[in-house]
Amino acid sequence: MSTPSLVRVTIAENPPARLDKALARDVPEAAALSRSRLARLIAEGAVRRGGAAVTDAKARVAEGDVFEIAVPEAEESHIGAEAIVLEIVYEDAALIVVNKPAGMVVHPAPGSPGGTLVNALIAHCGASLSGVGGEKRPGVVHRIDKDTSGLLVAAKTDAAHHGLAAQFERHSVERHYRALVHGAPDRGDPRLKGVPGVSFEPGGVVKITTQLARHKTDRQRQAVIWSGGRHAVTRARVVETYGSPGAAALVDCWLETGRTHQIRVHLAHAGHGLIGDPVYGGRRKLSHKALGEAAVAAARDFPRQALHAATLGFIHPVTGEALRFEAPLPDDMANLIETLRNSA
Repeated sequence: MSTPSLVRVTIAENPPARLDKALARDVPEAAALSRSRLARLIAEGAVRRGGAAVTDAKARVAEGDVFEIAVPEAEESHIGAEAIVLEIVYEDAALIVVNKPAGMVVHPAPGSPGGTLVNALIAHCGASLSGVGGEKRPGVVHRIDKDTSGLLVAAKTDAAHHGLAAQFERHSVERHYRALVHGAPDRGDPRLKGVPGVSFEPGGVVKITTQLARHKTDRQRQAVIWSGGRHAVTRARVVETYGSPGAAALVDCWLETGRTHQIRVHLAHAGHGLIGDPVYGGRRKLSHKALGEAAVAAARDFPRQALHAATLGFIHPVTGEALRFEAPLPDDMANLIETLRNSA
């Protein structure tokens, strides 16, 4: 049995009232211990003051108090490793960037216990996973929907996980998506000007600002609301239009926030639901007159929401290097675009 590593923490001036908050503030950055991890270690009796265990996360602390935290070696993950082929875009000792195919779930869940990206990463990374949250698993700091393709970064260490999570929390990560939508979002459209939460910025940018929350009757969906919920901001700009007049469009979308289904919900709210989206696509149909039979059929039969996470940029959480990655459109979206371009 391995010996836990000891982390020594001296409480600085004006500490928070609670032990867990004080430790989270003053623990050495190199230890990469989150407040939730610290709370678990406190409950497990791994935090000691003056040789005595402190097991109450709400315990009072004072400036100058010295705590020792016994951090156990990371345990093997309960999630099984599965040898699934991955498209690795970048990898080093701290993190890995992959181009996820459509159809792959990111993390195991009751409906998808296996065959996920995390299962594949555990198999691929193997011994290079030093542990995230006390478990040898990749640290997933953001997700993309099962049927959305594209770029995703995962941490291989606690330090990288903390650094990446902080950037996502600050909304400083660059994330651009390509989406194929019904119609073409255009500031000249009088209907769009009347949609609540929609505004316009220079360069043909449409900005959508709402609150998002779970749908009241369908818990698998998100819904636009105006009080409560979570603040969400999406920007979109038309890259290319198809048919006449703008029956469909390729749109560049970028996120200020990253809420569940955000792009899909926001574009549907603006009246430009994604082609192939079975949940938010709405009843809008493409016009045979505007696009032609082949294009309408190709869009109607597209088997998933036409959404691809094309660009991902962030600061490396360990080296400080600015990293930026691009993933080309997958074949299914590229083929649909070619069909739309050739439309009548």
